[in-house]
Amino acid sequence: MATMQVELVSPEKVIFSGEATQVITRTLGGGEIAFLPGHAPFLGALVENHTRITLADGQVLDVAVHGGFVQVSGNTVSILSDTAELGEHIDRARALRAKDSAEELLRREHDAEAVSALGRAHARLSASGGLAGTPQGSH
Repeated sequence: MATMQVELVSPEKVIFSGEATQVITRTLGGGEIAFLPGHAPFLGALVENHTRITLADGQVLDVAVHGGFVQVSGNTVSILSDTAELGEHIDRARALRAKDSAEELLRREHDAEAVSALGRAHARLSASGGLAGTPQGSH
């Protein structure tokens, strides 16, 4: 099966670098987009989202991505994120508290920071098992 190089980096570190068969992420104003080996050159801004990287061995790497850019050049997909977290490293209880807090604030008033916090919480919860806490692949 054909593969491509995927680089996922934040300002602090390289979060993932390796071979993959597919990357699915969400762009600003464009919705979800999937990249396969041989994809045309592309550059897009990212929103808070649950990005899925299908590795060469078929496993899926779940990542909460909080803004940044995705670039496809040659046979490489680069995700340059403001912040990104591997799903397995996310503190679900903390993400649930952040979601509840943001929702409570938004019930009282529209607050841009609360909207952003809610987006980050949803991305974290989705990347770490889904909003209902079901394991990935079983929803």
